[in-house]
Amino acid sequence: MTDRTSDRTWLVALAASLWGLSSLWRGPLAQEYPALAVVLWEHLVLVVLTLPWLVPAVRRLRAVSRRTQVSVVVIGAGSSALATTLFTAAFRTGDPITPQVLQKLQPLIAIALAAVLLGERLRPVYAVFAVPALVGAWLLAFPDPLAVSLSSATAALLAVGAAALWAAGTVLGRAASAELRFSDLTALRFAFGLVTLAATAALTGTPVALGSDAVVNILLLALVPGLLALVLYYRALGRTPASRATLAELAFPLSAALVGVVWLGATPSPTQWVGFGVVLAAVVGLALNEQRSRRPSVVAPDRAEDALPVA
Repeated sequence: MTDRTSDRTWLVALAASLWGLSSLWRGPLAQEYPALAVVLWEHLVLVVLTLPWLVPAVRRLRAVSRRTQVSVVVIGAGSSALATTLFTAAFRTGDPITPQVLQKLQPLIAIALAAVLLGERLRPVYAVFAVPALVGAWLLAFPDPLAVSLSSATAALLAVGAAALWAAGTVLGRAASAELRFSDLTALRFAFGLVTLAATAALTGTPVALGSDAVVNILLLALVPGLLALVLYYRALGRTPASRATLAELAFPLSAALVGVVWLGATPSPTQWVGFGVVLAAVVGLALNEQRSRRPSVVAPDRAEDALPVA
């Protein structure tokens, strides 16, 4: 058994909490401009910021296995470009909280992918944290969890699509971290995402021009929940099993709910407050269990290179 003192589940949770701030800037932009345009400019800023990393990252990408190369392309095109576009579009029909908390489905998808691709083994105690977290996230997502409106359902479908792609990115990112540095993954993610978005805009004829009023929001969106969060995330992912990381990412809907209530004027129902408390307890409980228990919930090496031999 490897030493768990280097476990970075807490750092994944910190990065995820920064993602929850995105509604402060993404919401207003989504109401005025096409989602594709918002995400394209966001990626352009991120590519410029990570340009010093990009050239060495491309050089290293050419030397790694085909499996890692494919993983990086999927992460950039799917988990970065398409997922963020779906997520941004969800803000047009949903409230400031629902599109963000519906990433709760990531654990279900990521656990299955991690078992198939990374060979991670889950102990039964994992369900003690995962099941309440998923139930709590559902309660948090809808004011009335038994009555879902058309608008909230549309936003939910868009958010679920984003969640599935982000879950794949969690697993593939850990796999690729066996051969690439976190700075490589960050720069390549944004670069492949930008290429995908530019090609999509050209093929669909989507207008991508933004007004000067959008500049500040784009910059803040790219810097805080974009670059800073991703750097912290990939810094942690190489030493955090994907199954554990994806549950720690539920810090995302927690911070999103706080932003919605404190800054955007959302008023959660009593069941949403219950869900908030349940998810918080599950995330904190998982982190404590992985650090202190003799039997962690996820049986996997701390290092990605030990979990996934290079082909």
